[in-house]
Amino acid sequence: MTDPFGFLRTPRHPVPARPSPERVGDWNEVYAGQSLLPLVAGQARRCMDCGVPFCHGGCPLGNLIPEWNVYAAHEDWYSASERLHATNNFPEITGRICPAPCEDACVLALTGEPVTIKNVEQAIADEGWARGHIEARPPQRLTGRSVAVIGSGPAGLAAAQQLTRAGHSVTVFERADRIGGLLRYGIPAFKLEKRQLDRRIGQMREEGTRFCPGVDVGAELDVAAVRDEHDAIIVAVGATQPRELPALGRELTGIHQAMEYLEAANRTDEGDCTRPSVTAENRDVVIIGGGDTGADCLGTALRQGAASVVQVDINPMRSTCRSEGEPWPLVHPGIHRVSHAHEEARDRHGADPRRFGTTAVRFEADTAGHVRAVCLAEVEPGNRAPRPGTEQALPAQLVLLALGFLGPQHGTRLTAGLGLVPDDRGNFARTADFMARMAAPQEPTAESLPKGVFVAGDAGRGQSLVVWALAEGRSAAAAADSYLMGFSDLPTPITATDRPLI
Repeated sequence: MTDPFGFLRTPRHPVPARPSPERVGDWNEVYAGQSLLPLVAGQARRCMDCGVPFCHGGCPLGNLIPEWNVYAAHEDWYSASERLHATNNFPEITGRICPAPCEDACVLALTGEPVTIKNVEQAIADEGWARGHIEARPPQRLTGRSVAVIGSGPAGLAAAQQLTRAGHSVTVFERADRIGGLLRYGIPAFKLEKRQLDRRIGQMREEGTRFCPGVDVGAELDVAAVRDEHDAIIVAVGATQPRELPALGRELTGIHQAMEYLEAANRTDEGDCTRPSVTAENRDVVIIGGGDTGADCLGTALRQGAASVVQVDINPMRSTCRSEGEPWPLVHPGIHRVSHAHEEARDRHGADPRRFGTTAVRFEADTAGHVRAVCLAEVEPGNRAPRPGTEQALPAQLVLLALGFLGPQHGTRLTAGLGLVPDDRGNFARTADFMARMAAPQEPTAESLPKGVFVAGDAGRGQSLVVWALAEGRSAAAAADSYLMGFSDLPTPITATDRPLI
């Protein structure tokens, strides 16, 4: 460690976001235009370089956090960038949008405030780009083997970059018109400006990865042709099947899935249109779902000029401290968290926009069949059933369902052509040790995948964090490389059955 007493002398001080009224007036990142460096070096000195660095276990990528903290504390940004990229393909992305389970696992979090790991990570990555430390790394030799990656979200991109650098010819197929998947259309620009993503895609093109946007494998491109032309296939199509709300009046116009709404906003930001197809402008908005996607909808609605916004969370309001059932170093405990969007709503409307322990029981229509109100009710703590006598109607001309996802789409030509079958959770089935046992031919069953086919990311794990998708992409790349070459030097940070540290 650089300072044995740093964690005692220096309090935790996260980099402050831009003032709320300023950032709500644009679509730039909440930290846009601010330098993180003045604070970051001092905050990195708080790292104790623990003998057992639990932050490693908190991060599925196994980021070498104490090592790059030392380099950042000494302002050796080149070495810090090298250590950071040793385990993470896109740290400027995770440094912006990851909820930082590593900080919950930091030893300092046992009795106090953890190191601002997320800020340090973003600063190292941004400084690496600014100083020219991050360059394309094309392979020194080609193996003559080819890999198709289906899906260009974080898992697909990480797998593609690893395999390209290993010398394989990699083609990424994406059914949307632009590369990026969830990173492109699911995350608002105020959390991740798309130039960050475009810069990485440019790097990957220089390294030799080939991208084919606007190609839906199984619909527009025959699955058999993809299998014939490639030696291995990685399926990273995400968990795109949204969870529905079976409430009376769900069929009314003005009720949309969150991803439909966020994609429309992102397409407007990309310049596809001057006004999104779904907008919150001058409307009373009710967001049903208390997670990160709901918060993304909240921040988007505020920037679009919503008249009012309420976010409905079926869970009770949590404590700001860990419960006895969630002892340290349990990763990302269920505590009360306040996002930048919640701060913005509070500053604009004077109160937290969330209604806890509440659910929507029905939607009311106007004379034209458009939603005009949402009827909410408090729920029983145990079974979450609506509590009689607690109903309340809120005005709403726009309702957004942010209830999560059930898994990938099944019953398509893609799943039939690749032998993909659902597991008991609705994801694509794969063996528990699929990272190691893919060389032998096998028939597709509920416990295995066909030869040469690998599943990575939310498609196999279920809805999860971007950092888990990156770890899965890197591990799937190692499995595919081993299958193609008989061995692999690529890292395998996780297995298919890994779960957060407890």
